[in-house]
Amino acid sequence: MATRRIVSQEKTLLEKDDTVGASPAADQKSDIAPAVPASVIIKLLATTLAMISLPIASYFFTVDRVFHGNSTYAASLAAIVANMVVIGYIFLAMAEDRSDQLEASAKAKAKEGKKDQ
Repeated sequence: MATRRIVSQEKTLLEKDDTVGASPAADQKSDIAPAVPASVIIKLLATTLAMISLPIASYFFTVDRVFHGNSTYAASLAAIVANMVVIGYIFLAMAEDRSDQLEASAKAKAKEGKKDQ
């Protein structure tokens, strides 16, 4: 048989959370900034919209006007357009990554300049 333990000196989980010293960072403000910058989200949404609309639009635009009903060529062009959108997004992501690295190195140089003075 299990017995019930009666301990009046132990704190419950809710009581432990109320104290300021419960965690090392309890006295600091929490960071509520978004994990991903808004510019990245906008680029992702624009690329998603382009990935959906451009291949479909290129297929229906070229199937009758350019390729005279040959859907194989029109579908091939739509696949090429989809790949171009993906490659464009990769280039955007690489350019953004470089700008973040340049920004971080500029901040580090500024900190070193302040320490020297």
